[in-house]
Order: sequence, then C-alpha cells, then structure tokens
Amino acid sequence: MADHAESQETPAATADPGTETAGEVTSGPPEGSERPSRADVEGWVGARLDEISGTSVGKLEGAYVDAKSGLPEWILIRVGRFGHHCVVPAREAVAGVGHVWVPWDRNSIRRSPRVEAEGALTAGEELQLCSHYGIVEGLGRAAELAGRPDDETTAVSLGA
Repeated sequence: MADHAESQETPAATADPGTETAGEVTSGPPEGSERPSRADVEGWVGARLDEISGTSVGKLEGAYVDAKSGLPEWILIRVGRFGHHCVVPAREAVAGVGHVWVPWDRNSIRRSPRVEAEGALTAGEELQLCSHYGIVEGLGRAAELAGRPDDETTAVSLGA
C-alpha cells in the first residue's frame, strides 16, 4: 500500500508530456510504477471484481495476455451469476483481500463489447475495447496496436 500512495503523490512528474492526469483515467499506470504481472493476474482468478465505487461487478475468471510478450492486457470477468463475459484493462487494476478494483463504473463495464471465455482477440477487437474504455490512439495498448492488421491475433487467453 505504501508504494501505491507514493505513486499517487507524483503523477504529474511521471506522466507523458501533454497528458492530463488530474481527474482523468489514463491508459496505464504512471511511468515507473508497476502494472500487474502475469503471476498477479493468475492469482486473482476467482476474486470479485469491483467497480470504482466498490460495487461488485462480477467474478474474475481469467485474462488475455499479449500474444508476443505474455504480459496481461485484459482481465476476463463474468458479469452477474449467469451473465456474459467481458474484459477490462489489466493495466488499471489493483487487488487486495480477494477483490480486484478497476476505475470504471458497473454500467460501463456491463456495456463493454462481449468476448469469448477462451480463445484470442484480434487487433481490431482490442482497438474496439480500447475505444470503449477511453484508451485513445497513441496511448497504452492502443499505441501498441497501431498499424497492425485488424485480423492479427494480438492477445490470447491466459490458459492458451
């Protein structure tokens, strides 16, 4: 927790030039802070996913990792008891005591594009997800996907 507090005290000093940080959700953690590792995300499977205000959204059932690097990009959740699967960006997630928190409200998460529980995501699908979550072109995952063919497999299920 101390590391988190320290990273919150100096976001302007670590942000990319020209990027607003006050009051906005950025595409990833500030430069120099850690994003969740693959081991972190694997350990979160079975945890409850909560939205920004603390309301439960669903259960974390897996993740999608970058097809080349293996780094976690999307957290797979089941929304509701018999609901559909959707993903949220892994870079924005924080965890503790059986819960994972993300900075989006329940309705935004529920309205996100649906995904299959197993399989792969293409660059086009990931860019749709980036757009939905406000990850703009040139930042974070959207920047990593820039110029890649829409049908290229860019993320695979954690178990794949």
